[in-house]
Amino acid sequence: MFDAFTRHPRSVDETYGEHMAMAWSFAFPMLLGGAACFVHGIFPFLFETTGSRCVKRLHERLDRRGRHAQTQTAPQGGWSAFDAVI
Repeated sequence: MFDAFTRHPRSVDETYGEHMAMAWSFAFPMLLGGAACFVHGIFPFLFETTGSRCVKRLHERLDRRGRHAQTQTAPQGGWSAFDAVI
């Protein structure tokens, strides 16, 4: 049973605690970015680029970590393609 909690963190060279901290360091910006997108949907004049900036920043962090096997590739034209969407 314990292996279920440690197998994936080990596969990315992290302890359970390190992995939880890293996951939460992505989760909180995603929650805030999602909330900004929600508000933007109602009030389009607010948070016009917040969602796309959040996605770009988190993607850059993943790239710097070198975890390409666990990330999706950017669409053609790079992440700037999302600027007009969010």
